[in-house]
Order: sequence, then C-alpha cells, then structure tokens
Amino acid sequence: MKPSAGLWIDHREAVIVLVSEKGQETKRITSHVEKQLRRSGRSPTRAPFESQMVPADDSRERDYAGHLANYYDEVVSCLRAAQAILIFGPGEAKGELRKRIERDKLDLRITCFETSDKMTERQISQKVRRA
Repeated sequence: MKPSAGLWIDHREAVIVLVSEKGQETKRITSHVEKQLRRSGRSPTRAPFESQMVPADDSRERDYAGHLANYYDEVVSCLRAAQAILIFGPGEAKGELRKRIERDKLDLRITCFETSDKMTERQISQKVRRA
C-alpha cells in the first residue's frame, strides 16, 4: 500500500503527514522566505534617492519567487510517493503549490483541496487518517 499524504501549507511553513501501513511520519519544512520584502540601508525618506543604493522591486520579487519555487520543490519531493494527497491551508500557498503539482503531473492524486486555519500536527494527522 502506498502512503497517503496530508499537507498543511502557507508561505512560511509546510507540515506533511505521511500515513502508510508502517505507521505515520511527520515532516516540517520551513521556507525561510520573508513575505514583507524590506529595503536595506537607510529609510528612503531620510536619504537621497540613488538607484544604485536601492534594489529594484522587480529583482526583489524575482528573488522572492525563486525562494518560494525552491520551497515548493522541496514539498513536492516529499509528496511523490503518496497515492492520495490532501492539501489544506489558510492562504494562497496551497493554490500556488497545486499549480506546481499539476505542472509536475501529480494532480491526479489530489483528493482534497480546502481552506483551513492554523492546525496542529495532531489535527493534521487526524484529518489525513479520516480521509
């Protein structure tokens, strides 16, 4: 029997619960991505504007998207063995991950996709076992 997987995800953290005949395994993956991109250096209101001192917003967005892509790749690699995947979480991350899973042709295994608040590991594992 292949394991089933339950995944609670947001942009900061993913909690993956794999349930199989051998038992249950829980993995926690942290993204280390900062949602609010902050400019380094002095405040723009007190300092003269120089284009070389302030990184462009589009380059900061590309860096942010690159970090998220690596995070999603790590999550997807943990889900590859699962026969059934349940995805839930509070924000946009679950939808972004779903697109990545569909791109990687794992979308046939998604059995549940729903919005939920913050959950403990125990609540996540109970939800996976019930499904």
